[in-house]
Amino acid sequence: MRTSTVRRVCLSVMAAAALTSVAACGGSDSGGSDSGKSADRGTDKAGGVVKADPIAALRNVQKKTGGERSAKVEGTTQMGTMMSMKQTGVIDWSDGLTGSMEITYTGGSMADAVKQSGGDGTMQARYFKDGYVVNMGDGFAAQAGGKHWIGYRYADLAKMAGASGEAMKQQMQNTTPDQGVKSLLASGDVQKVGTEDVRGVQATHYSGTVDVASLTAKNSALDAGQLEQLKKQFSDAGITTEQVDIWVDANDLLVKKVERGQMKTGELNSTVYYSDYGTKASVEQPPAADTVDFAELLKQQQGAGGAAS
Repeated sequence: MRTSTVRRVCLSVMAAAALTSVAACGGSDSGGSDSGKSADRGTDKAGGVVKADPIAALRNVQKKTGGERSAKVEGTTQMGTMMSMKQTGVIDWSDGLTGSMEITYTGGSMADAVKQSGGDGTMQARYFKDGYVVNMGDGFAAQAGGKHWIGYRYADLAKMAGASGEAMKQQMQNTTPDQGVKSLLASGDVQKVGTEDVRGVQATHYSGTVDVASLTAKNSALDAGQLEQLKKQFSDAGITTEQVDIWVDANDLLVKKVERGQMKTGELNSTVYYSDYGTKASVEQPPAADTVDFAELLKQQQGAGGAAS
């Protein structure tokens, strides 16, 4: 397989980032500690009475948003100099996570890799309970026996990426929009900022800081060795804390989430909008004859490398 094909194989792994960006780092289902509550009494910009306790308010948001089954999502993600992308689609979390997204790489080394391999930067991704598939386009198919789609199993990605891969697997299989709310609740650090307009909707803004490694470790089923490896991987990447901001509407439904942090390669920034709760997420597996397995592609590349050496 050509080097350009390998670049695009690696690139499509980042479709996982498009999905995990719809949720903050794994939050607690327990609702968090009341130690982070702050006095916030008075009136909002419209003159109405606001809830005094942001913790209590966010628990209502977690319950209402988590109780929904699906939603439209639209957002942008930047991961240092590695990549920037935008994504739009529909996700369903009623029975595991399924859905589809259109992902466009807009900058960074990943976008450069797409251009070098003849792609236009846009891919179609479909997500299922045990993995996902990505349509890599005609350029890839010309080098992969006519197959357009690459299939990824979460279990395979977990094996290849170590502790962070296992954590990612668990997150992707349990991603829901209310994860950002859970993260704030679990952090013990949350404040009500005020009432703001989000795409024509009056929404209440909450903000807090999350310790990424500690919260991910707390809410993942990793053993002691995996936890130690995970912390080292976060440290090597320069990831420590994230600021999480969420906006919720009058019905206690999440309408916007922003995560900001710092990596060794630059800024980590994710913004996601949620709308049309209850939208049906229709997703089908592509034809098997038009799909190649990611693990098999890696074996082929390793074999070609061994033969060349």
